[in-house]
Amino acid sequence: MAFNVAVVGATGVVGQEILTILAERLFPTERVSALASRNSIGREVSFGEKDLTCEDLAQFDFSGVDIALFAAGSEVAKEWAPKAAAAGAVVIDNSSVFRMEMNVPLVVPEVNAAAVDGYTARNIIANPNCSTAQLVVALKPLHDRARIRRVVVSTYQSTSGAGRDAMDELFTQTKGIYVNDTPNPQQFTKQIAFNVIPHIDVFMEDGATKEEWKMTAETKKILDPKIKLFATCVRVPTFVGHAEAVSVELEEPLEADEARELLRESPGLMVVDKREDGGYVTPVECVGEFATFVSRIRSDPTVDNGLAFWCVSDNLRKGAALNAVQIAETLVNRGHLTA
Repeated sequence: MAFNVAVVGATGVVGQEILTILAERLFPTERVSALASRNSIGREVSFGEKDLTCEDLAQFDFSGVDIALFAAGSEVAKEWAPKAAAAGAVVIDNSSVFRMEMNVPLVVPEVNAAAVDGYTARNIIANPNCSTAQLVVALKPLHDRARIRRVVVSTYQSTSGAGRDAMDELFTQTKGIYVNDTPNPQQFTKQIAFNVIPHIDVFMEDGATKEEWKMTAETKKILDPKIKLFATCVRVPTFVGHAEAVSVELEEPLEADEARELLRESPGLMVVDKREDGGYVTPVECVGEFATFVSRIRSDPTVDNGLAFWCVSDNLRKGAALNAVQIAETLVNRGHLTA
């Protein structure tokens, strides 16, 4: 059993990561097509030990494609995802375009795998925002055990979440500061090197940014609409790996030790929580890993049934490419796709 797979946006950081993960996880592929804009036609990208030549998305025929993994941004997804779906491909889209549409499942397989069953309405499944994906993986076992009332989360999000040009800006500014060059922000609103910026995506009327709104709305759709969530999203000068400081108010008591064991036994999570120097995971240590790491698990005495923790994940993986491939695996495992 093998499938014809198309990766849209194959030259971008997430598209390349999708190809890497498809190969690493031995996803059963018959043919893999790397698609990109006309400017990238002929460019080669790696797929395991093979090199794939990029084809023009605008000229590609999606008939015969079983799964189309989109990692090319909102405008491309808006135009091409429905066309690929109409041609018979199951689209798994990493952009924000379809996430909040009622007839499009928003899926994190460790949390709501059964939601993929609703893909037939549009032939499209949405991948959540990177900061939401790792959060709900950690929240799910706590919610199942003690019901979450409220979440307050502060994020520390790497520059790769804004794309390759943003990573390049961090690198260029960092080098420049050492030789007294004046930073010239282009991808970000302020200097990112040796700085943090409490602003991701556009501002909304209530003062929240759209990234913060996404975390709230997506958590409700994926996990439970009754959960109240307040987020502050911050861009930090790291290249890969998002971190989150999370405080949770539960309906029922849950001691830190029990929470630690519960999280340790849950899918997609690894607990590294030693109360000593270095007994926690930081963003540089999660790069290239599949898991979401949880550390600093503590009771929060400022609220009834309060719990706090720190979680870290490779945003290009669990926050994007890995989750997309896991959705494809879930479709196969639940019998929706047969070669």
